Amino acid sequence: MIGVFDSGHGGLTVLRALTARLPDQPFLFLGDHAGAPYGARPAEEVYGLTLANVERLFGLGCELVLLACNTAAAVALRRLQQDWLTRTYPARRVLGVFVPMVEAVTHVPWQIKRPPLGPPRTMTVAVFATPRTVASRAYPAEIARRAPAIAVVQQACPELVPHIEAGAPDGELAALVTHYVEELRRGMGGGLPDAAILGCTHYPLVAEAFRDALTEEVELFDQPSLVADSLARYLARHPRFAGSDSAGSGPRLLTTGDPDQVGAVAARFFGRPVAFETVG
Repeated sequence: MIGVFDSGHGGLTVLRALTARLPDQPFLFLGDHAGAPYGARPAEEVYGLTLANVERLFGLGCELVLLACNTAAAVALRRLQQDWLTRTYPARRVLGVFVPMVEAVTHVPWQIKRPPLGPPRTMTVAVFATPRTVASRAYPAEIARRAPAIAVVQQACPELVPHIEAGAPDGELAALVTHYVEELRRGMGGGLPDAAILGCTHYPLVAEAFRDALTEEVELFDQPSLVADSLARYLARHPRFAGSDSAGSGPRLLTTGDPDQVGAVAARFFGRPVAFETVG
């Protein structure tokens, strides 16, 4: 099994793309709904919660875990990979959803830590994300390592995830998105970026609102499909982490919260009704 971790429901948009791209791969999804949301938590709390839940997925038999939460990935991924895994689980791996986004924006593989030779890639990229993801500066830092000529502007969207989770009407969500896009544009002197990263796995549910507010001129990076394609390439390079769902039973879904309440909301993110179990 491959573990997929998120603080709440947003990671289900990624899981949906993963199961479509890799239908024979068994996945185990864990949502820390009891601890959600992570977006406004201090960095050390995010790291501690992420580590505990990754370890929980390892204990359930996952050799590879994908952090399907931008906040968790932005705050914890490098530290988990370079410190904790090396000391504790050297044969296991943790990946993060923001890595494929950085690769897509820069056209530089994650493994390359310095700009390649040749003409620099120049553009302005906006990152819309939770306050903690923005504060981590993970997107600007990783993009700058690979493509320093790309300008990155960030916009925190503190109310967007709570409103999406609460099932706010489309018009209310569109108004919030427009508000955050207008805030970004004011910071840019009224201009528009060349491209935009929707740096939260909840945001695919309001992608059309971002498209309308940003206009067709701005390229939107679709995180779920990019992550799914990236994982498929990773498994081709590292087949020992791949599995086979011979029973065709689909992904198993666990939550730290109330499974009935979580399941009632989850269909909006996953595209169809799903049943959750309480994690042991």
